[in-house]
Amino acid sequence: MIRFVFKLVFRIVGAIIAVALAVLLVPNAWEYATQVGKLRESDAVEASVQAGTATYDCIFVLGAAVQSDGEPSTILQDRLDVAIALYKAGVAPKIIMSGDDESDSSYDEVMNMKRYAVEAGVPSEDVFCDHAGLNTYDSMYRAKYVFGVSSMVVVTQEYHQYRALFDASSFGMQVVGVSSDLHSYAKQTYFDVREVFARISDMGKVLTNQQATRLSEPVSLSQSGDVTSW
Repeated sequence: MIRFVFKLVFRIVGAIIAVALAVLLVPNAWEYATQVGKLRESDAVEASVQAGTATYDCIFVLGAAVQSDGEPSTILQDRLDVAIALYKAGVAPKIIMSGDDESDSSYDEVMNMKRYAVEAGVPSEDVFCDHAGLNTYDSMYRAKYVFGVSSMVVVTQEYHQYRALFDASSFGMQVVGVSSDLHSYAKQTYFDVREVFARISDMGKVLTNQQATRLSEPVSLSQSGDVTSW
């Protein structure tokens, strides 16, 4: 009897571990396998646009931490620098800065992102601000349903690209990703571990067709981006 109980417990524990591993591994493997082919080097994206084989509505920058003085963190500055270079190379006529300005009224992420781009020579009217990009999934949802984006170049670090491109593709947008790994980052191990679980979460959101946390009136990219500045 004791042997039978041990075997039963062993099988139950084994089944639980197998399910847990599947939940952990399948979304991560799927998002990587289906999106890795959409990563491009900056030069390749520029060449495709110049050759007329690709056009993009915008360059889409996903937000990250801003320091207390309003300057971007290293990880965000790298995203911005890559996006600005792509814009100046003529890859797309607009940039959308997407981040979380609504959870904390004292924190101004996307306007500081816009300020950085404008100071680098990007016309203010060509920079749009998505103040309610509370997370990657919401940012992509709002790119489609608030800003009406059909095609875009996503700029973020490579570890983040697979989930970002997966989310964007789930809304029918044509996307490529240009990674912004210009430096090594002190918290990279933390980012990598967090991303494993974030991919699982976003897979669930995609499968259940979840809406963004906050919705807004549509914004046309044909107008000045200054309408989104506040």
